[in-house]
Amino acid sequence: MGRIARDTPLAEITLRRYEKPTMSGRDLVRKFCLSVGLLQPGDSRDVVVDVFHILLQAKQRQEELHSEEIKNHVMSYRKENGLPMLGIASSNIRRQLKRLKDLHLIETNANLYRIAEWNGISEIFEEKMHNFLLKTVVSRVRDYVQKLDEVFPSEKK
Repeated sequence: MGRIARDTPLAEITLRRYEKPTMSGRDLVRKFCLSVGLLQPGDSRDVVVDVFHILLQAKQRQEELHSEEIKNHVMSYRKENGLPMLGIASSNIRRQLKRLKDLHLIETNANLYRIAEWNGISEIFEEKMHNFLLKTVVSRVRDYVQKLDEVFPSEKK
């Protein structure tokens, strides 16, 4: 029997459609995170929401933050708002930062994090997620669809 190829994706994106946004603040950031697959529905470990929220607030001040600063801000925010202190270990904060970076929402410069190029999220979404990531993923899925049609042709009469 031959060796099975690894099922490791080159790129991956999860998109969900929710109602039109009427909320603000953390709830808005949470819905965005759910929409782009950074958070799973019903997930109580939602520290990625606070990490992204902190970075969005820092963007308004044009402030770059170290991961430990982000962790401290997240801890303060969660404490002030009566949120459980889940997922706030430094290693998990860095993991959430990597996830945000993998979606091209944030970038690093000398171990400091910021929203990519201080751009608006709509611009980042269009440039990086929609035009780059989404189009390449859809294009590859189309390749598989076409190959399926070649290998398993319809027998129309």
